[in-house]
Amino acid sequence: MWRLLWRSIDRFSLQHFKSVITELRQIKVVNEQNRDTVVDLLQTIVEIVTYGDRQDPLIFECFMEYQVLAEFVRVLKISTSSTIEAPLLQYLSIMIQNMDSEHAIYYCLSNDYVNNIVAHPYNFNAGDLALYYVSFLRAVSSKISRDTLCLLVKVHGDVVVSFPMYTEALKFAQHEEKMIQTAIRALTLNIYNICDDNVYQFITTPPASIYFSDLVSSLRKQCLQLDALVNSSEDKCTHQRNKDIFLKTDKIVDDLFYFKDMLSVGESRLSRVVTQNLLSLLILPLLLPLLKLGENKGSYHISAVTSLYIVSRLLQVVGGKHLINGVAGLLLYHYMALCERDAIATNGDTAGSTGDASPLLHSLNDINIKVSGHEAEGEKEININYLLQHLNVQTSSNSHFDGSPRDDNVCIERFGIFAYLFSDNHSISLASLFLLLTLAENKDLEHFPASLLGMSQSQGLMNNCESAFLKVDGSILVRLMPQILKTLLKVLACQPPVSPPMQWHTGWFLRKVLQCQGNKLTDDNIHLFNTSYEQSRECLQKELDGCWFDHIPDTIGNEWGSCKKALELQFHVKDPLFTLELEICQQAIDGNFNSCFAWERMVDAVKVLILHLQLKALIFMGCLLEKPSLESPSDSDLGKTYSRDISSPSFGSEVSLGSGIPCRIAFSYAGVRDIYLVAVARGISGKLILAEKHPFRSQRGVVIAIAPLAGLSQPRIDEDHPTWLHLRIREFEPNFVKAKGSQSKVSTPPADGRWTLGFHSAKACETARLLILEETCKQRSSVESMLAPLLREDYLVNVLDSQGD
Repeated sequence: MWRLLWRSIDRFSLQHFKSVITELRQIKVVNEQNRDTVVDLLQTIVEIVTYGDRQDPLIFECFMEYQVLAEFVRVLKISTSSTIEAPLLQYLSIMIQNMDSEHAIYYCLSNDYVNNIVAHPYNFNAGDLALYYVSFLRAVSSKISRDTLCLLVKVHGDVVVSFPMYTEALKFAQHEEKMIQTAIRALTLNIYNICDDNVYQFITTPPASIYFSDLVSSLRKQCLQLDALVNSSEDKCTHQRNKDIFLKTDKIVDDLFYFKDMLSVGESRLSRVVTQNLLSLLILPLLLPLLKLGENKGSYHISAVTSLYIVSRLLQVVGGKHLINGVAGLLLYHYMALCERDAIATNGDTAGSTGDASPLLHSLNDINIKVSGHEAEGEKEININYLLQHLNVQTSSNSHFDGSPRDDNVCIERFGIFAYLFSDNHSISLASLFLLLTLAENKDLEHFPASLLGMSQSQGLMNNCESAFLKVDGSILVRLMPQILKTLLKVLACQPPVSPPMQWHTGWFLRKVLQCQGNKLTDDNIHLFNTSYEQSRECLQKELDGCWFDHIPDTIGNEWGSCKKALELQFHVKDPLFTLELEICQQAIDGNFNSCFAWERMVDAVKVLILHLQLKALIFMGCLLEKPSLESPSDSDLGKTYSRDISSPSFGSEVSLGSGIPCRIAFSYAGVRDIYLVAVARGISGKLILAEKHPFRSQRGVVIAIAPLAGLSQPRIDEDHPTWLHLRIREFEPNFVKAKGSQSKVSTPPADGRWTLGFHSAKACETARLLILEETCKQRSSVESMLAPLLREDYLVNVLDSQGD
C-alpha cells in the first residue's frame, strides 16, 4: 500500500516531470510507431502541470523554464501522421480549462504559442479533429480577459491587423455539427464581452464583419426552407409537417437568441453591424411584400404568413430600439404620413397630426435592402430612401383616410399590413394582428405618439387594456377595434366551423380584445358569439354518438385547467408559431373510421366547448370559470345493478354468465372457442366481456377478452351470414397521449380491432346486437345526465347562484 502511495506521489514530483520533458525532447519525428508513446508523454505532462498549478509552484516554473508549450508546437510540426493532432488538442484543452492561476494563463497565451497551434495546417476532412480543435479554441476563449486579449492579436501601430483565433474559429461557424456551432457561438460571445476598442474595430469592419452578414444570410435561407415546408404541396400528414416545421423554427429561434446575446453585450459598434445586417438582409426584404407597393421588389418568395411569423418572432426574441422602431415606421408609414398630411390640410401645421414617420425611420438611414431580382439579375440592392419615395407616391394616391374601416373598407385595403389584418385567410389575419400587438406592447417603441397604437408608453397594451387603448381618440387600433372584434367573432361563427386550433387561437385574441373593450359587445356581436357557442355545443353533442363518449366527463376535468391556463397566457410569452400551424391544420383527415382520430376529435370538441364557456363567462360575468364539478349518477338512478365481478372485470377473472349469450369465436393463435357474450353498463362505465364457461362451475365463466362498450361503433350483422356479428373494437389507449401531454398527437395510431362472433341462430345474433345497443344506450344516458347541467342555457345563472350561496 505504501509503495503504491509513494509511486503516486512520485508521479507528480518535479524530478519525474523533468524526465518526461527530456524524453519528449528526444523525439525527432512522430509516426505510427511511436505515436502511442508520444500521446502518453503529452498526457503525463498535462496531468503534472494541472497538479502543479494548484499544488506545487515549482512545477509550473519548470514548465515555463523548459518552454513545454513550445514542445507541443514542435510535436505538431514533426508529426508525419495527423493522428497525433486530436489527442494533443484534447490535452491542451484540459490543461487550459483547469488552470486557475492568472500567472499560468498569461504565460500560456504569450509568446505566440496559442497562435502557432491555431494556425497549424490541420486536416479536418477525417475523424473528429474539428471538434477537438474548436473545443481547444473555446477553452482558450474562456480564459482570456481584457488584459490578456492583446497577447492573441497582432497590431500595426494602434490598428489590429490579425486575430488568428477569432478568424480561424469563424471558419466553423456554419459547420453541420451542432456541438461545433454552439462552441463557436460561445467563443465569439466570450470575445465580444472582453474586447477593447481596437479589437472591436477589427471585428466590425471587413473582412471580419462578413461573419455577421453570413449569419443573417444563413438565417434567411432557413426562413425560405421554413416557408417551403409551410406551403408544401406534398401529400404529407399534418403531424409530420408540424414536426418538421417545429424543428426548423427551433433552429431559427436558436439563431435569433444568438443575435439577442450579441446585442446584449451593449457595445454600440457591434449592435450597429448586427442590426443593420438584420434589417437590410432579412427584415426589410420580408416587410416589402407586406407594404403592397404594387411591385414585388423585396420578395424572397416567402408567403405573407411566414413573413409575419418571422418578423414577430424576431421582435419578440431579439428586440432592440432600432429594430422595433424601424419595423413600426415602415409598417405604419402610410397611416402616419396621411395623418400628418390631413392635419396640415386642416390646421395648416402638424400640431394636430398623429405623428411623423421620420424619427421612427431614423435607424434605417443609408441602409441598402438586398432583395432578389430575376434569375438573370441575381441579388440587387434598394436604398431605403428609394423605398420611401415609393411609399410617398402610394400615399399621395389616396385622397382621404378617416380611419374608419366600417365606412371605407377599400381604403383600408390600401394600407399594407391592415389589408392582411382583415384578410379572408384567417391565419394571415391572426398573424398580422399578432405583429401589430407585438409592436404596441414593446417597451422599446419610441418617437411614437402614445395614441397611435392605443397604448401608453408607461403601460403595456396587454397588461392594462383599460388604459389609453380605449380612452385616446385617434388611435389607429382603437378606430379599427370594432372591425377587429367582429372579424374575430366571424371566424368563430364560420359555417362550417373552422378547425379547433383556429377557434382556440381566435378565442385567445378575442379575450384580449374583450378585456380592452370592457367585455362589451353590440347586439350583432352577441348574436355572432351565440351562433358560435351553439356550434360548440352541437359538436360536443355529436361526440355523444361517437366511440369515446364515455371519456367526455374525464376529458372535461383533465382539459379544463390547461385550457384556462392557455386562455390566460400572457402576450409576451405566446409563440407566434401557431400562425404557421394554422396554415396546415385544415388538411382533411382520412374518412375511414379510426378510434385514434376519433379520440383527437372528441378532445378538440371538449376544448372548444370549454373555450366558449369561458368566453361566455367573460362576456356576461367579467371573469373566467373554475373547473365545474360533474356529478356521476347515483346507484339508485342506474336502475339495474350488477355484481362487482361484472362491473369491474379483469382478464382471467370469474364472472357470472346469467345474462350471457352463447356464441363462438375464432382466434388465429387458439382456433375456434365456445364462449359467452356479456354486455353490461353501470353508470358511465360499460364493458363487453367474452368469457369461457368455467370447467367446474356451470353458471360462472373465465374472462378471456374485454372491450369498451362505447367503442364498439355500430355492431353489424353480416349480410351473407345472418348468424355472424361484426364488432369494431377501439384499440387506441388515450393514457399514452395524456402521459405525453394533452397537445400530443399520435403519428401512427394502432389499427382498430375486429371481432366476428358466430351464434347458433340468426335470432340469437340479433338478440346479441340489441343487447349491446341497449347497454350502450344506458351508458350514454348516464353520460348525458352528467353533462346536462354544463350544456344548459342557464349554466352561468346556476354558477352565479352557487357563488351567491
